[in-house]
Amino acid sequence: MLNIFIGTDARQPVAYNTLQYSILANTSLPITITPLKIQTLPVKRMGLTEFTYSRYLVPWLCDYQGQALFLDADMVVDFDIEELFRLDNQECGVSVVKKDKKFEWPSLMLFNCELCQRLRPDIVEFGVPQDLASWSDGGIGELPLEWNYCVGYDQQDIVPKLIHFTAGIPIWPETRDSKFADVWHKYWRAANSSVSFAELMGTSVHVEKVQTGAIK
Repeated sequence: MLNIFIGTDARQPVAYNTLQYSILANTSLPITITPLKIQTLPVKRMGLTEFTYSRYLVPWLCDYQGQALFLDADMVVDFDIEELFRLDNQECGVSVVKKDKKFEWPSLMLFNCELCQRLRPDIVEFGVPQDLASWSDGGIGELPLEWNYCVGYDQQDIVPKLIHFTAGIPIWPETRDSKFADVWHKYWRAANSSVSFAELMGTSVHVEKVQTGAIK
């Protein structure tokens, strides 16, 4: 079972919905996906987004056991997430895609939770949890660029497996022409799609009531 947490912001549910669908669409293993909703968590500290700091609660939420992945909401996964878990450096408390812009490092964090026991709720609420080296026993592992390709910043000619729309998902006029916007929209459309009533419900016990107008 792969344990995945996604930062959520009440102002933009479409981002979470699209990301979680993209993970489900490609996974080959059972997964759990947990949205980090600030109102349900023991810290209330926020930054640009509601999950700026709550992301660092993941090891605590896992009772400091096993692997767990945190993802920013403004991403889509275009490959089997199982591969990312296999790339984890088991000796490090956290592994990230290391970029020149270090503020992007925590946008994707693959935790070995038992090596992150210094990362407590009080540190998240009042400390400097974004200093990964201060709480990650064993250091900070490195993941390949294709697992956190930042649109508009990473210019390498690669095929990304996880696309990060860090300047804004392509739902707005300002960002709709972003590179790989077509990939995001592919998952957005699929996440909001359905077959016809007849195809899904045509043989169910409810058909007669629906067709006769008995169900309003």
